Amino acid sequence: MSNKLLKLRDRIDALDSQMLVLINERAKCAEEVAIAKQASLKEGEKLCFYRPEREAQILNRMVADNPGPLKSKQITKIYRDIISSCLALEECLQVAYLGPEGTFTQSAVNKHFGDWVTTLPQESIAQVFQEVDTGRAHYGVIPIENSTGGVITHTLDMFLNSPLSICGEVHLPIHQNLMSMNSDWQQTQRIYSHQQSLAQCKRWLAKNLPNAEQIPVSSNAEAARMASKDDTAAAIAGIAAAKIYKLNILQANIEDLANNTTRFMIIGNQDIPASGADKTSLMISAKNEPGSLFNLLKPLAEHGLDMSRIESRPSQNNNWEYVFFLDINGHKDDDSVKKALAELEQHADLLRVLGSYPIAIS
Repeated sequence: MSNKLLKLRDRIDALDSQMLVLINERAKCAEEVAIAKQASLKEGEKLCFYRPEREAQILNRMVADNPGPLKSKQITKIYRDIISSCLALEECLQVAYLGPEGTFTQSAVNKHFGDWVTTLPQESIAQVFQEVDTGRAHYGVIPIENSTGGVITHTLDMFLNSPLSICGEVHLPIHQNLMSMNSDWQQTQRIYSHQQSLAQCKRWLAKNLPNAEQIPVSSNAEAARMASKDDTAAAIAGIAAAKIYKLNILQANIEDLANNTTRFMIIGNQDIPASGADKTSLMISAKNEPGSLFNLLKPLAEHGLDMSRIESRPSQNNNWEYVFFLDINGHKDDDSVKKALAELEQHADLLRVLGSYPIAIS
């Protein structure tokens, strides 16, 4: 072994020792923060350890200051895990998600909160809302839209009657994989997967497995479980499901569109302060009068607010009446957003701010 290589390894060992000291020093600061918060707590006030806006500020600063060679995504992941580990010393978060174990939603939980949280798989989106609403979970994670399949309408409908707020968002690249107990994927007779995943791989399946029966199931994790018990079948799912059910990944990234991404929402009972790079979600119902939709959108344009999404859903109260879900860039406490909301209220039959929260960090 060359003298130069030995010196480089000694340098790495020294740096590792320095980082270990600094990480633990950061952890001690986190413990002191918890003590300080408890000491300053007023009677009847609820103690909140998790601060999404503070976390977003740290991650954005680390990405901005990153000199390389590590990529921004690598820096983000490293610091999320550090923050998650330190937060666990203050409070172990309970996070409900659309299960079972091994779904893309669980991957979204880990991407947003890190690995040092307790994950609570639920059978439906409604149950995720219920777990958070009853206090059995601090937060919930649910899918809201996919870049290929569009909006998940059931998620939007839950907000019509739920008091919960949106506390954050996660953008997760979705890579679909063909997996099986068998090693010969061309002998696959049946393919299990969620309906949306089958749709996202439609062209690949038509070209490569045109004769295989496609069987929609409740989740990709359930598909992997079923495929693990039948060596003539395969599942389309994520890498996490393959690991849990010990399946061989036979063909990776078989989605038809390379930029296939799902957006997930973090729901909770928390009002999130501004981070400096925020988004606000609104639920609006228009008055039944000519030009009502124009009147809703006009204040946004007049105050220079960028609307990134608009969806409509039946109001569930009267036939042919609709509720609009809007995302705008900015925080509800920003002056421009405040003014626009004040004007919107004059033209809306219903206006509810579903939440202001940090824009998703890659």
